[in-house]
Amino acid sequence: MTVLGATWEQIGLLAAHVAGGAAIGAAVQAVAHRPLRALVRKTGGRAGAAVLEGLLGMPAWWLAIAAGLLRLRAEPLPPAADVLFSKVLLVAGGITLTVAAMRVAVGLVREYAVSPDGPLPSTSIFVNLTRIAVVALGALLVLNALGISVTPVLTALGVGGLAVALALQDTLSNLFAGLQLLASKQIHPGDHLTLDSGQEGVVQDVTWRYTTLLAQGGNLIVVPNAKLAQAIVTNHALPEQPLAVPVEFTVAYGSDLDLVERVVSEVAAGTVADLAPALTDYEPIVRFRALLDSGVGVTAILRAPTYGEQFAIRSEFIRRLLPALAEHGIEVPYPHVVVVK
Repeated sequence: MTVLGATWEQIGLLAAHVAGGAAIGAAVQAVAHRPLRALVRKTGGRAGAAVLEGLLGMPAWWLAIAAGLLRLRAEPLPPAADVLFSKVLLVAGGITLTVAAMRVAVGLVREYAVSPDGPLPSTSIFVNLTRIAVVALGALLVLNALGISVTPVLTALGVGGLAVALALQDTLSNLFAGLQLLASKQIHPGDHLTLDSGQEGVVQDVTWRYTTLLAQGGNLIVVPNAKLAQAIVTNHALPEQPLAVPVEFTVAYGSDLDLVERVVSEVAAGTVADLAPALTDYEPIVRFRALLDSGVGVTAILRAPTYGEQFAIRSEFIRRLLPALAEHGIEVPYPHVVVVK
């Protein structure tokens, strides 16, 4: 019994060569991977680490494919079987090369382009675009290696591009809106945003379709990129951090305002020093803002490292301020209710 003119014995020998190549490749990786990883760690090369991780598992595939092709060249099968198995091995080689190139490219993008010190924000949209570009290029190379002309394929894609764009207009609008948001450098992962619709949270990621915000309650807010691009957004991380934390209160008429200013400044400085010690250059700001019906309006301006930390600082400041004012005989007026019988 034969398969396209090749006997089972010939096919078995080909499979044995492929399996032997895979075994040798696995052995080479098992022996060389640990020393190479130690060398990369020693040299501190981020590119080397990305390449090493991207090639993980590939030697077994490549040596298996090489062994199969060498077997076919040394003892060719009947023409039909030889063409079939050669194309199968070429396709496998193209797929594995594409996978390895995609892993390496994504690793390099993560290490350099979207790293904290890189030129791009650390979001998954650039990683996904890198994957798509490498896979598309690999597919064209595989088709070309099989003798299939890519020109008609590209022509068909060009002709059908309009129909695809119309069908995916929402997806494409979100994709380009996400790229525009990141290119403008107005939104970065970790920024605390407040939208004009009322939602607020910390930016977790910007994908090809939506932006995710982590709300203070732990819920995840999913906002389409196109909606976010059209919204009025308050970015509490820009133009700079730390940010001002105003706290307003009232002291009674007749209070010594110089004493009020001194007490409030001391409490504010102590609160920030204890809860945000990194803000060593903080200088308390106390301003008397208005003459109100019940007393003199006072605003104390504290500082917080991030938007989320302001709530703890404001709470602790109020907790410390009330007893400090009472200790110095400074009254904080409050409405009195008189019940007339």
